[in-house]
Amino acid sequence: MHSFGYRANALLTFSITILAVICGIASFSDNFNSPSPAAQVQVLNINWFQKKPDGDDEVSLTLNISANLESLFTWNTKQVFVFLAAEYETPKNSLNQVSLWDGIIPSKEHSKFWIHTTNKYRFVDQGSSLRGKDFNLTLHWHVMPKTGKMFADNIVMSGYSLPKAYR
Repeated sequence: MHSFGYRANALLTFSITILAVICGIASFSDNFNSPSPAAQVQVLNINWFQKKPDGDDEVSLTLNISANLESLFTWNTKQVFVFLAAEYETPKNSLNQVSLWDGIIPSKEHSKFWIHTTNKYRFVDQGSSLRGKDFNLTLHWHVMPKTGKMFADNIVMSGYSLPKAYR
């Protein structure tokens, strides 16, 4: 006959194999979800736009951020990390990204939100190339599943510009 250790090992191996197969099926089922999130950002005010003593430009914005991210949540979603970035071009770099605000959405109940805020992180450009600059505001999100791979996407909102003179 087989010993107790051999039987326990066979049962444990079988259980872990079944668990891995179920996790694989769960992860695969997320591929059939086609999310359609919506977002809108309004720049209400440019609080200040100044040149710092070291020569860099700095901007402070007042924003209204509203989003409906409910479609990102499935039974396999643990949480969603969201951040708003200002994106613009300079002669030195074809793409500059500055994070203005971020948040963690822990559940579907919190996935519809409206926030009135100033930028949480400093909007600073290394140099003095922000005057009169057009920029996009991009809402990025990273979906963190309970099992399987993370995925990320974004919504780009264009048509924003900074003043030609410091305030």
